[in-house]
Amino acid sequence: MSTAVEPYKAGVFDLTHKLTVEKHGHTALITINHPPANTWDRESLIGLKQLVEHLNHDDDVYALVICGQGEKFFSAGADLKLFADGDRLRAREMAKRFGEAFEALREFRGVSIAAINGFALGGGLECALACDIRIAEQQAQLGLPEASVGLLPCAGGTQALAWLVGEGWAKRMILCGERLTADTALRIGLVEQVVASGEARGHALLLASRVARQSPVAVRTIKPLIDSMRSRGPANLAAAEREAFVDLFEAEDTLEGVSAFLEKREPRWRNR
Repeated sequence: MSTAVEPYKAGVFDLTHKLTVEKHGHTALITINHPPANTWDRESLIGLKQLVEHLNHDDDVYALVICGQGEKFFSAGADLKLFADGDRLRAREMAKRFGEAFEALREFRGVSIAAINGFALGGGLECALACDIRIAEQQAQLGLPEASVGLLPCAGGTQALAWLVGEGWAKRMILCGERLTADTALRIGLVEQVVASGEARGHALLLASRVARQSPVAVRTIKPLIDSMRSRGPANLAAAEREAFVDLFEAEDTLEGVSAFLEKREPRWRNR
């Protein structure tokens, strides 16, 4: 089955039958639709990478929300049947596919929000970690259990988790196999909000709708500056931040934003 991303309109289209996409205003809603546990495989990982690349070129999309189909799983990660025969070539390819898919998600030019509607385990949690913001439902459980089956998180989990929650909690989750409740995840900064069962998608879409009030050009300029803190200290970023501020004045949206404020009206963003 082809994994090519087709142009979409206001309705819904199917991507490999494992990812579905809907347009909600300026937000793309991606649903992982691979029952029973919304696991990732080669096809869906290629599809996610292509989809995010497509969205990056859609000037009408400012944000994306990703959630899992059903009430139990956001995503349980990789289907371990793929690794049952110990094939190193397959393992290498899957590691590459996971890395490319979630790196594309991490580098999405707009704001990405994970609506964690259930279990987020292994590659499922790594998918959420690749997003800018995470909203979890009360019943959600989060973990990176790879070491319990002799594997390790291969799509940024060791790095992104430690950055978000600190070395100690990352080691508890990865080396000790500790699975967290949504409330604990909120307390340690792994998620930014906990909501009632069934409400993660709605809250994520509401938050994403607020992005449309921001200049999309400014958002995609600011986001890499925040992300750069992972590898560079604040003192090194000060000059880059000032230059980025000046560069924004080459954008039409910057002039529109200032004019709209002075004229006491809503800005009409053109994403350029």
